[in-house]
Amino acid sequence: MTIRPGTPTAPFGPADPLLDHLVYAAPDLAAAQAAFAAATGLTPAPGGRHLGRGTRNLLVGLGPTAYLEIIGPDDEHPADPGAAVPFGVDALTAPRLVTWAARPDDIAAAAAASAAAGADLGPVAPMSRRTADGDLLEWRLAAPHPPPFDGVTPFLIDWGATAHPAASGLPAAALRGLRATHPDPEAVGAVLGALGLRLDVAAGPPGLAALLGTPRGPVVLA
Repeated sequence: MTIRPGTPTAPFGPADPLLDHLVYAAPDLAAAQAAFAAATGLTPAPGGRHLGRGTRNLLVGLGPTAYLEIIGPDDEHPADPGAAVPFGVDALTAPRLVTWAARPDDIAAAAAASAAAGADLGPVAPMSRRTADGDLLEWRLAAPHPPPFDGVTPFLIDWGATAHPAASGLPAAALRGLRATHPDPEAVGAVLGALGLRLDVAAGPPGLAALLGTPRGPVVLA
């Protein structure tokens, strides 16, 4: 399972203060919403649509400047021909925690540092979407597909003058910790060090896991 209620048996390290959001991708967004609500007692709030890219999302707050994005296919608005579907949602067979975003002070400098350390995030590009209420959100993003290091190292985001989504009255959980595994933890650590980020990374298959505090107790997303 990728949503596991109950106290975890392995320890979690603290999440970095610059963590902006976690990305939990699913092949069926309605099913992921129902499973998350059943496990946590929280119903994720509608986020918005990524028109032209074939996805939409749901959001759960994880603090004043962090949130969980649950993203899946937008059946009413499929991707434009030739467009890359975010986070490989179109190829998923089961939901999973696919990656995370960091919010550096200087996104251009951070993208350059990440590339120099071995995780090339590509150009910093402007992005936007409409919320469920019709408000326009605009941000800058450095996030290639496929992601380097299988998404264990973060992509980067800068919200600029846009109010952070976590401040929009979302249903809220507590992010108690984050951990990762990767076949080359030293290379992952070099990227994290170049970005000034902390994340507990052990040797193993690529993967992320987050420990959430919820109204129904601890829940692990993996």
